[in-house]
Amino acid sequence: MKAALEVTFTPAEFEALKGRDLSRTTCVVFDVLRATSTMAMALSNGAEAIIPAASIAEALRLRERQPAILLAGERDGVRIPASLTGSIDFDLGNSPREFTRDKVRGKTIAMTTTNGTRALRACAAARRVLIGSFLNLRATAGFLANEGPCPLLLVCGGTLEEAAYEDVLGAGALSDLLRPPSSDTRVADSALMARRLFAAESADLAAALGRSRNGGRLLGLEGLREDVAFCAQRDLVNLAAGMDREGRITVL
Repeated sequence: MKAALEVTFTPAEFEALKGRDLSRTTCVVFDVLRATSTMAMALSNGAEAIIPAASIAEALRLRERQPAILLAGERDGVRIPASLTGSIDFDLGNSPREFTRDKVRGKTIAMTTTNGTRALRACAAARRVLIGSFLNLRATAGFLANEGPCPLLLVCGGTLEEAAYEDVLGAGALSDLLRPPSSDTRVADSALMARRLFAAESADLAAALGRSRNGGRLLGLEGLREDVAFCAQRDLVNLAAGMDREGRITVL
C-alpha cells in the first residue's frame, strides 16, 4: 500500500498521536466551529501568522515578548475576558467574522481555543500540518494533490473530549475530494465512515452544523449564531495554510 487516508475522531486520540511516527505523514486538522475556519479567514484577510497557544497563560507570555501580537481565543465559546487573564481582555474571540482585514492585516495573532489549538499541537511532529475547514476545502485538497502521495491523517478537534459532528463532516468532505486514483492506496474505515456521513449531509451543511453540539451552543449565543452558517460555506477563500516547525501557521 503506497499511502493511507485515516481520520481520528476525538481528542482522546491526541495523546496517542505523540507516540506515533508521523515523520512521513501529513496531518490536516479540522476545528470547523470554529478555530480552523477562523484561522483561514484571518490569513485570507492579510494576517501574517497565527501562533496556536496551548493556554491563556502561554498566549499572554507571547504578548509580553512581542507587544504587537494580537490575542485571540475563546472559553465556553466567547472571547476571553480579563476575569480569566487576570489583567486584560483578549483583542479578538474565535468568530471568523471578527477577523476582518482592518483588524488583522500584517498582524501576528496568538490564539488559544478549547480544542483546536490542542489538536494542532498534538500534530507538531508530523511531516506537515495543515488547517482544514469548509472555507478552504478545495484549496487544501489541491495543495495535497500537488504534494504527491503520502500518508494523510485527518484530525478532528472534537468537543471537549468527545467527537464533534461538524469536524467529522469536514474530514469526510476532504476525504471525498481526495478519492484515491488507484486501488493500491489504503483508505481506513474511519475515512470511509466520515465520507459516508458527509455524503448524507452535503445537501445542507448549515443545517447539519446546526444540529451539532457546538452548532446548537453557538445558535443560542447572541452575536455568534451567524457563525454556524458562515463556517458551512464551501471554498470562500482560496488558500492552503500550514504550521511550520516554529509553530507558526502561515499561507503556503
